[in-house]
Amino acid sequence: MPIYESAENYLETILMLKNKNGSVRSIDIVNELGYSKPSVSRAMKLLGESEYIVKDENGYIKLTEKGHQVAECMLTRHTILSDFLISLGVKAETAAEDACRIEHIISQESFDKICELLAKQKK
Repeated sequence: MPIYESAENYLETILMLKNKNGSVRSIDIVNELGYSKPSVSRAMKLLGESEYIVKDENGYIKLTEKGHQVAECMLTRHTILSDFLISLGVKAETAAEDACRIEHIISQESFDKICELLAKQKK
């Protein structure tokens, strides 16, 4: 079953917040993304039903192995694409915004070639 861009964004945000704060609740996602509480609540319900996250009795959200894999992939793509755009002279803020859109649609082949190019530049 394919995962949608919005789900990928939520999972990436959960991972980023977990890395930053150590734990994640729905309100943290609301504050980070600026979405309404009902929208985030609905998304967390759907992500739970699809087994991407689990919520404990205190409301803390944890990524399942399946959710963590998607989140890591998106975060890695975002970071590499941002770095690539910055290396081209794009302002950091613009690069981050563009990378957030590109990370969901770029083919694996194109992404791999960007990674290869960046690796050559670092040598």
